[in-house]
Amino acid sequence: MATWTALNFQDAASPLMEQLIFFHDHTMLVLILITTLVGFVLSSLFFNSFTNRFLLEHQAIETAWTILPAVILIFIALPSLRLLYLLDEVNNPSVTLKVIGHQWYWSYEYSDFAQVEFDSYMIPTSDMEQSNFRLLDVDNRTILPMNTQIRVLITAADVIHSWTVPSLGVKVDAIPGRLNQTSFQMNRPGLFYGQCSEICGANHSFMPILVESTSVESFLNWISKHSEES
Repeated sequence: MATWTALNFQDAASPLMEQLIFFHDHTMLVLILITTLVGFVLSSLFFNSFTNRFLLEHQAIETAWTILPAVILIFIALPSLRLLYLLDEVNNPSVTLKVIGHQWYWSYEYSDFAQVEFDSYMIPTSDMEQSNFRLLDVDNRTILPMNTQIRVLITAADVIHSWTVPSLGVKVDAIPGRLNQTSFQMNRPGLFYGQCSEICGANHSFMPILVESTSVESFLNWISKHSEES
């Protein structure tokens, strides 16, 4: 989860988020090289009183500074397109989770299991325990198995919301009358926090998301227990 003074991404909990971080680092390296070169040239122009007569009018350098940016853009565009297609791919999901956004809470339905559905509300400050995180903890966590392909179907019942979990590299709009889809695979156990990322009314800041990644055995035990209670 995000902490004070954290300037970088949260630790990745899925292969897709790892790829997003790699792409960010790759692009930042290119930008740093460009900024350094341009800064050096500008500082040279400021503090240098000499003029290079070959740079006043020269076909070769005009060709170079036209082609070089195009090559740099290709080095950025190719990994970007690859990642774009990876993020949109759904590979034989083992579990399907339906997420419905409301003002101002989330509803979850496990479509592969009978009668496994619940609402998830933020825990009010007055009911919090010492171990809870303010504005981030919920009364019903979203339990999902790790090392398993998860498909998430996302919609809304009233206004536009956005189901966002940064550690998983997931951010999908929940739109009334439309069913959006994404998928991910968690590669480690843990609690992964998120929040609605689309302004949806007065209590927009108070509808957090909490995904708990567990082993497949623990997940099935939770499902069977939840089914019995229902």
